[in-house]
Amino acid sequence: MTPQTFKEWRKALGFKQKEVAEKLGLKKRVIQYYEKGHRDGKAVEIPKSIELACLALALGYEHYDAAVLPDKVAGEDTAADDETAASQAKQPGDRPGDDSTAASPSDRESTAKMPDETTAS
Repeated sequence: MTPQTFKEWRKALGFKQKEVAEKLGLKKRVIQYYEKGHRDGKAVEIPKSIELACLALALGYEHYDAAVLPDKVAGEDTAADDETAASQAKQPGDRPGDDSTAASPSDRESTAKMPDETTAS
């Protein structure tokens, strides 16, 4: 997340710097550093944890009580699904547009084509 996208995110949600600071558990000054991208001439990077907290706020989550999340988030498998996917065969029609011939993520990785060394210049 860049300083510009951080600021755009905040404004798109209609938050003032102080409000975002409170929601993220930060000081207003830190929000200002994130939006400027530097502090005292040194680059300030927005931590991954803050990026993820921004995503949660954008999705309407202000608190997390460790409740189980839905099985699917934005069409992606959760970690729990990854563990059970190997032991369960997909059934045609389980999800709209799903078919039993679709490759799993691990299948796609193992069948990825390697560049042909003979055609390299």
